[in-house]
Amino acid sequence: MTSNSFVAKIDLTLANKLLSELKERGFEISTPPYTLFSGKKKGLTCTLYSSGKLVVQGKESAEFIEFYLEPEILKAFTYSHPLAHQDLTARIGIDESGKGDFFGPLCIAGVFVKETEFEKLIQLGVKDSKTLTDATIKKIAKEIKKTCLFHVVKINPLKYNQIYVQFKNLNRLLAWGHATTIEQLVEQSGCKNVIVDQFADESVVELALKRKNIDVNLTQQHRAEENLAVAAASILARDAFLDGLERLGEAIGIPLPKGASTAVKITGKAIIKRWGEEKLKEVCKTHFKTFEAILSQIHE
Repeated sequence: MTSNSFVAKIDLTLANKLLSELKERGFEISTPPYTLFSGKKKGLTCTLYSSGKLVVQGKESAEFIEFYLEPEILKAFTYSHPLAHQDLTARIGIDESGKGDFFGPLCIAGVFVKETEFEKLIQLGVKDSKTLTDATIKKIAKEIKKTCLFHVVKINPLKYNQIYVQFKNLNRLLAWGHATTIEQLVEQSGCKNVIVDQFADESVVELALKRKNIDVNLTQQHRAEENLAVAAASILARDAFLDGLERLGEAIGIPLPKGASTAVKITGKAIIKRWGEEKLKEVCKTHFKTFEAILSQIHE
């Protein structure tokens, strides 16, 4: 929830119940594109998209969410009681950013959260970085660093490409980065409870930890960003990636786009035409198919 928006996912079998009860509560109903319906009354809008995404906006949102939406529809109280569903045991959360981006570094971040620090993370607005704007990520990252013990591994493209040749596999490289981050935070905090956003078979990270003789209570799960420690790590990893991408762009005088889109290919070709192939290798991940696609287009 930001200051004016709450987003949740609901089971579409509840759509008719929600629609009926919105009408009973005096909402005016409309059907904007891509929605099942949208209800509106003074100070409050409730929109259900065909994907199941529910968006509530307006200055009257808080009471509507706490006293109707959570108990009657969501059956969860993560907005009104955000710590109720959290395991508040001190733990280290790990996440990464940049693995799907052609340009820029690969960043793995870890955050150690004490029992007393979870509430502060809630107050800061910590959540999965994929739901936050770049500006918000940068702002919250600064506060996380003031609040919690953390460690970030940032692997810029030149080093990344060298390491990838050794590992010959992105998941093994990621596991090495995770294990390195875990090692640092376990040593600094003494905490052995670790939760990781799972990106491969569990054995991949377990083997990387074993090679470093690191013994921890490891939990690997999909969508682990639901845990505040992992969400905080996702923000620090994304912040490090954004900073690294910006610095690389400034160094060569061309803004580097995120992802692996058409804009990325256009930028890659511009770099080669201006400075040559070696300069492109300094700012990109060369094992991406995008790299070969750019070279083939240049040589046509």
